[in-house]
Amino acid sequence: MKLSKIKALALTGMMFGSLQAANLNNLTNESGTDYARLVKALSNSDMHFTAVSFVKELLAQSGGRYDKELDFTIDEIVSQAGVRQFEVLPLEILRRSSAPTLRYIVAKKQFRLGKYQDVLETINASIPREHPVKPYALNLEGSSYSIMRKYDNAVAAYKECATRSEKMRSSSDDDKRKKQYEINRDICLAGIARSQFASGKYDLANSSYLDIPKSSYIWPDILFEEAWNSFYLRNYNRTLGKLVTYKAPIFDFVFNPEIDVLRSLTYMELCMWGDAVNSVNQFYAKYENQSQGVRDFIKKKGKDYKYFYLLAKSRMTDKVRGNELLNNLLRSIVNDPAYGEMYLAFNKGKDEIEKLNGLKNPRLKRSLQQGLRESLVMQRDLIGSYVRKRLLLDMDKLDKAFEGMSYIKLEILAMRKNEIYEFDSNISRSRGDIANLQRTDKQYFWTFNGEFWADELGDYVFSLKSECR
Repeated sequence: MKLSKIKALALTGMMFGSLQAANLNNLTNESGTDYARLVKALSNSDMHFTAVSFVKELLAQSGGRYDKELDFTIDEIVSQAGVRQFEVLPLEILRRSSAPTLRYIVAKKQFRLGKYQDVLETINASIPREHPVKPYALNLEGSSYSIMRKYDNAVAAYKECATRSEKMRSSSDDDKRKKQYEINRDICLAGIARSQFASGKYDLANSSYLDIPKSSYIWPDILFEEAWNSFYLRNYNRTLGKLVTYKAPIFDFVFNPEIDVLRSLTYMELCMWGDAVNSVNQFYAKYENQSQGVRDFIKKKGKDYKYFYLLAKSRMTDKVRGNELLNNLLRSIVNDPAYGEMYLAFNKGKDEIEKLNGLKNPRLKRSLQQGLRESLVMQRDLIGSYVRKRLLLDMDKLDKAFEGMSYIKLEILAMRKNEIYEFDSNISRSRGDIANLQRTDKQYFWTFNGEFWADELGDYVFSLKSECR
């Protein structure tokens, strides 16, 4: 948006409500003052998406020379419209503002560039301890330390993140914010366990994973991580118990082909070759024929972000597109909290259209409508880009799973061949014994009476005895 448009806004009469108090007739174009006053007026009228393009122009045109009190307004606009709207800005423009939310975006961009030490410096120097964005920054800090293999520092950052997230959640009156802080808290609790797992502290990680509530949005993914942790503890029965939970109908939206790989690998460790082979065969039957169709589909659509946005939107209403695998992938995406947050923000932005339609001044209306249109198109394309990226990432996961299954197939053939030569007919092949169960003081034994999926999902454990000789 050009500066001449802002001049036009300043000369075209009054807005509704609190925008009238902004006295647009008195705005000037010196040092970006027009942008500053307009941004404040729009924010005061809860027109945050309309304000987005003007905030971007303010940062680009002012060179950082504006009243720093405006940073409080920028914080509010970013928190309402979402950080992704501003992640498209170059670092040099984002750095012109000292608004903590924009500094957080700077840290996120540095993280993606692999500049983890810069991430830590940005967070500690620019984001106050009590600021609402601090819990998310601490999450990023923990991730940076973890990648740098400074696991004790990572655990400390994640613990503070979980504490501050819960504090912010408890004090917030906004249901949307409460849910965001709750998810961030649980991700940080998972970060503690992941850091302990990465440092080889499997017993600690096992206990930490159990601190994540089963009501959490992220809990379905955590089951798989718990399964791997049990695998490293050589508690294969609990690994299988965690993985079998994914067969519950309530988890039909979960897409993770590595679940099948870990299940096959676990049976192989128990020398249960028949079960391992069946698991491998089921994997190939599920994915082999359909995977190429999904790859061709993604390639055909290219970077048509509007199409991918509409594709995911249609899946939210249970409309079927393409083969079963594609629909499973889309179901997984639309159940992702990150997707849900972007979609809700987009719909909230669309509500501002009606407000602008109420303006009586046609020139003012057109200018503000253009700014809102730019923000909404950007949000739609951000959602579409996210959907496309998730599809590509999921297909990469599937490719790696195929590689893992190929290795397992070869290993099964080799190990079964060895067992044929070493066969002992006196070995018992009975399966299932309570004596094979292992549990900690955070786990309990439940004798089922016909129940299965309704009771304590994820706490199942097999009672198989290893058949290795």
